Amino acid sequence: MRRGPAAALALGLLRLCLAQANFAPHFFDNGVGSTNGNMALFSLPEDTPVGSHVYTLNGTDPEGDPVSYHISFDPSARSVFSVDPNFGNITLVEELDRERDDEIEAIISISDGVNLVAEKVTILVTDANDEAPSFIQEPYVVQVPEDIPTGSSIITVHAVDKDTGSGGSVTYFLQNMHATKFTLDHHSGVLRLRPGATLDYEKARAHFVTVVAKDGGGRLRGADVVFSATTTVTVNVDDMQDMAPVFVGTPYYGYVYEDTLPGSEVLMVVAMDGDRGKPNQILYSLLNGSDGAFEINETSGVISIMQSPAQLRREVYELHVQGANAKFNLRLVGPGGIFRVVPMTVLNEAQVTIIVENSAAIDFEKFKVLTFKLLAIEVNTPEKFSSTADVVIQLLDTNDNVPKFTSHYYIARIPENAPGGSNVVAVTAVDPDTGPWGEVKYSIYGSGADPFLIHPSTGIIYTQPWASLDAEATARYNFYVKAEDMEGKYSLAEVFVTLLDVNDHYPQFGKSFQEKTMVLGTPVKIEATDQDAEEPNNLVDYSITHAEPANVFDIDAHTGEIRLKNSIRSLDALHNITPGGDFTWSLEVQAKDRGSPSFSTTALLKIDITDAEMLSRSPMATFLMQTKDNPMKAVGVLAGIMAIIVAITVLISTATFWRNKKSNKVLPVRRVLRKRPSPAPRAVRIEWLKFRRTKAAAKFVLKEDPSNENCNNNSLGSTLPPKVPAPPPPPAMAPKMGAGPWTVPTVSGSLAPQQPQRSPKPQVGSPIQSALVSELRQKFEKKSEGNKAYF
Repeated sequence: MRRGPAAALALGLLRLCLAQANFAPHFFDNGVGSTNGNMALFSLPEDTPVGSHVYTLNGTDPEGDPVSYHISFDPSARSVFSVDPNFGNITLVEELDRERDDEIEAIISISDGVNLVAEKVTILVTDANDEAPSFIQEPYVVQVPEDIPTGSSIITVHAVDKDTGSGGSVTYFLQNMHATKFTLDHHSGVLRLRPGATLDYEKARAHFVTVVAKDGGGRLRGADVVFSATTTVTVNVDDMQDMAPVFVGTPYYGYVYEDTLPGSEVLMVVAMDGDRGKPNQILYSLLNGSDGAFEINETSGVISIMQSPAQLRREVYELHVQGANAKFNLRLVGPGGIFRVVPMTVLNEAQVTIIVENSAAIDFEKFKVLTFKLLAIEVNTPEKFSSTADVVIQLLDTNDNVPKFTSHYYIARIPENAPGGSNVVAVTAVDPDTGPWGEVKYSIYGSGADPFLIHPSTGIIYTQPWASLDAEATARYNFYVKAEDMEGKYSLAEVFVTLLDVNDHYPQFGKSFQEKTMVLGTPVKIEATDQDAEEPNNLVDYSITHAEPANVFDIDAHTGEIRLKNSIRSLDALHNITPGGDFTWSLEVQAKDRGSPSFSTTALLKIDITDAEMLSRSPMATFLMQTKDNPMKAVGVLAGIMAIIVAITVLISTATFWRNKKSNKVLPVRRVLRKRPSPAPRAVRIEWLKFRRTKAAAKFVLKEDPSNENCNNNSLGSTLPPKVPAPPPPPAMAPKMGAGPWTVPTVSGSLAPQQPQRSPKPQVGSPIQSALVSELRQKFEKKSEGNKAYF
């Protein structure tokens, strides 16, 4: 059924009134430690089993529409989580490894089917004790002199554990500490010679020491576990000059004959160095008993007679032979493995140089002064005379350390109404270097650092003086803090600032006055939104504060749904209690948030109540049913509709008239004087003038006279222009006696083309009709005056 213009207009207005804005859904931010919400600052242990339910995305839609959840990852990253779109349950689908990825970036989204809101989140992977210590710089092989002092450092073993905390700390042990000559520092891994123990090349040229590295233990999948690793240190002993020469084949006997010539060899002694690893050259000398009669070759040990036999005073000579006694060894006594002395063996005298052997062991932050003793001890004498000298080494500091923060990240929370210049958090970085190298300067940078400043010396982060924080606009800030020394060495830490919501917004209805239609048995909903960022400040409770009469409606305090009380089940029951009997109610509804202090606002709600049967009828029937008890209201509405229709018709008719008036002009009549033919009887003129008044506009069309040069310039589409009919014959010169004077008849008509099947019957008294009649009257009067010229 076609609707009239007024019905279509009314329907459009109704739809516009019923249209509501669809607001986007949002996540709940439940803070650190929560397992549901928007995954803000969420962390997960790396030993979480695959398939575990680890989190629940939680959000809401302002209109109460169902929401769905989604999670996605960068194409280059692993997709370690999956989400149930309906319930938001997040499940771990791939194994985590903090040592490979300590952070997981994901994009979570919530959708109500129309709007989609996405947020980028970072999930921190926390450590579990799943890594064993591992020795580095293997194999461990070291050469040590056999005369190394007791307690001297031999070698340092080092193992690393990629875990953090106690699971990443490593301690060292000897596998069989009671059957070895060595001790091991549990924390540093330094292997030393046990007090009271000595090394002897001649007894053992190598020692094999087994070292065990253990972590501090930790939790792994619910159990306490400790991991360990072993390595073997090979200690090769270098032979030193600590053994006297040994004569071979003693005793020695020699004979001198009468014919022996001076300078002849009598005998040869042979000695070997007791240090077989690095034997020194043997030098021989005669101590006593020769009386100048014998000499010994210093290097070969050959004893020769220097006199003739006749000059010998004794028959038997007892000669004492030794090796050289001017050789001595040098060594440093003190912390081992750092310096060494060159040369280590000296004959008579030498210039001594101390050089660095292990620069990594020199650390100004640990030892500012190193003290040694330089020991010189004889080699080939039974007395082993020795002497010492003190060596003091002063260390100078260099910028060899990087400032380090006390934590990898800092978390701060401040209220959103904190004034400008408020302290947020203090960060601390330590540089163990001294002097200007140990001075640290702080700075911040990053997209979230704009509202904040940091004191360059103290590390206190505070808000900008002009900063106006708003948790509803930006609830979290994330930026980096940098600690830098004077030479540009620096380290970074991450700062997370969360704004604590303050109840600073009133609940707001969409409109302070609302109209709604309630179908019997179905609730209507009124909704207010609170722009505060967090619960309970943005939670709204609803109540009816005023209604006349009362006890008709109930409202859900949480959803704002308004329904009739259970005792009211029909329109007849409402008819008697509705003010005016028109099924229309006015309620005052209050929306109040749960913050402290609490804020509230009210709205006036007009409810029209109907039932499903009335709603299914045609619009006119529904209208008549609703106004059956108030006929004046129906009359007023219908009168208004008729007035709109009449006004539109008048506007269209007026526009058509002025268009036709400008384009359909009748040109002046050319007057031609000629002999008038005999007039026809008056009865003919009367018959011509007799036409029905009701069809004058439809039968009267303008026809063009072939003998007249006047023309009509108007053209409507492809239809020929209307033609003016021939004028009536002029009146007789002498009318009959008793007859009234002859006058020009007035005829009404239309200038539109004749289309009887489409054109409606013209209305009597319309403005267009009156204008046309007036124009035709003037036309005929002019023709009547022109016809008088014939007489």
